[in-house]
Amino acid sequence: MHRLFLSGLFVLLIVGSTAHAAAPRPNVVFIFADDWGWGDLSSHGHPWLKTPHLDRLAREGTDFHQFNVLNPVCSPSRTAAMTGMFPSRFGIHQHFAAPALNLARNMPDWLDARAPTVARFFQQAGYRTAHFGKWHLTSRNTHGAPAPTAYGFDEFAVFNGGAETVSADLHATPENAVKFIAANKDRPFFLNVWLHESHLPHVPTKASLEKWKHLDEQKRVYAAVITDGDNAVGRVLEALKAAGVEQNTIVIFSSDNGPETTGTDKGKGRPDAETGGNGFGGYYSVGSSGGLRGEKRSLFEGGVRVPFLVRWPGHTPAGAINNTTAFTAVDLLPTLCAAAGITLPSDYRSDGENLLAALTGQPVRRTRPIFWEWTGKAAEPDWWPRLAVRDGDWKLALTGDAQRVALHRLTTDRAEAFDVAKDHPEIVARLTQLALAWKATLPTTVDPSCISTVDRTAVPTTPTAPAASNAPAAKAPVDRAAAFTRMDTNHDGILTLGEYIAGLKGAPNLDQRFKNFDKNGDGKLSREEFVTPSGK
Repeated sequence: MHRLFLSGLFVLLIVGSTAHAAAPRPNVVFIFADDWGWGDLSSHGHPWLKTPHLDRLAREGTDFHQFNVLNPVCSPSRTAAMTGMFPSRFGIHQHFAAPALNLARNMPDWLDARAPTVARFFQQAGYRTAHFGKWHLTSRNTHGAPAPTAYGFDEFAVFNGGAETVSADLHATPENAVKFIAANKDRPFFLNVWLHESHLPHVPTKASLEKWKHLDEQKRVYAAVITDGDNAVGRVLEALKAAGVEQNTIVIFSSDNGPETTGTDKGKGRPDAETGGNGFGGYYSVGSSGGLRGEKRSLFEGGVRVPFLVRWPGHTPAGAINNTTAFTAVDLLPTLCAAAGITLPSDYRSDGENLLAALTGQPVRRTRPIFWEWTGKAAEPDWWPRLAVRDGDWKLALTGDAQRVALHRLTTDRAEAFDVAKDHPEIVARLTQLALAWKATLPTTVDPSCISTVDRTAVPTTPTAPAASNAPAAKAPVDRAAAFTRMDTNHDGILTLGEYIAGLKGAPNLDQRFKNFDKNGDGKLSREEFVTPSGK
């Protein structure tokens, strides 16, 4: 009897071990929206936006309320999600623009193709990998930029890729994802679905505009844009179900930064605008941070705390809200690799943590501090911080020289409404030291291999010294056409005041100079107004 029992136990152990070893590796679908604010979900309490597919994702998974991206604009935010490293480690601290502007910002022209990426690790582990939608790890105007295949993707169809990369249609992203899922249902896959919504220009479909025709003009356009994004999520979810893989797929929805500032520009869109149109302008950007302070381009929570929904049937608790784990974009790579059983290379050094336990519903408290650097818009009241650090419950925002600081305890003050720096000088001193020490580790020069030799060759770097003379050197003529192209970052043929100020960062009297160019007083500059100003 004893021997029979042992034999039976041995068989059970063998069978159990074999079943465990044969368990399929989970697929991963990472849906990354653009400028989609924390409050832009009906499940987060928005009063008139409706997001039924995202609400379904939240019901069937876990909603993490303390998720942060690592920069308040797209390119560096996406760099962090791809590499598991702070974007400033690659010299990427604003969005990739034309090479001339990258040069002025002391930035490379693309993410180093040698950088570790989550896609490459999954690809090396036998996964089929794909990226559909926005790229923006370079600029669409940049020549010589690596294609997505250089970063570990087997397939791609992108917009905002390099000059040599064919641009895909904005609304084709979910369709490409659906086809990929159907074609790879019998093998493990890693899929990025990076949506355009709700970035400018707004290009809502006719059907979504019709759905919201009862709203006022401003709300109607934004509601339609959000509906298009939510419908894209729904198509991906249905494709997983149709392929029979939804039970073994980790689905993540998030956004690259907080909502765009509401502007005055209505753009050139029409009530029936489709993707081929010029789109609607910033007047319709009425996204919500859900009560968080700040918005896009701000290191306060409204700029960097974004939605983060995770569905993994049988692993991630359904209908749960996690309001305690400080999860960040740099945690994605180590966490997803752990979920897939992928061992990271011994020389890989992530800035994030493996928070797989949090995905499975366990209480997790992160052990590493979180750092942010921002070198773009600097204005009151919410864009002045150049650095920020979070450690535990505390977050410190500070200027580059640490002469101005603001301290908030996020667990009791998510809106960052109460600066308690004067009450906790010891915490301020500790976090200031952490932030400045981290900043000192960042590169100050650009890797030459990440610079476009085609686009930067004609750009002067240092003015030639004048010949020996007491006369001042003559100023080089201003190429206004080139300057207009450089500053028109959304390529709509119009310069807004924001684009003008960003393009001439640090110059004096910019508001008045903008008005001098604005011949018709409509609050925006056409190419003609800027290139041939009055008196020229």
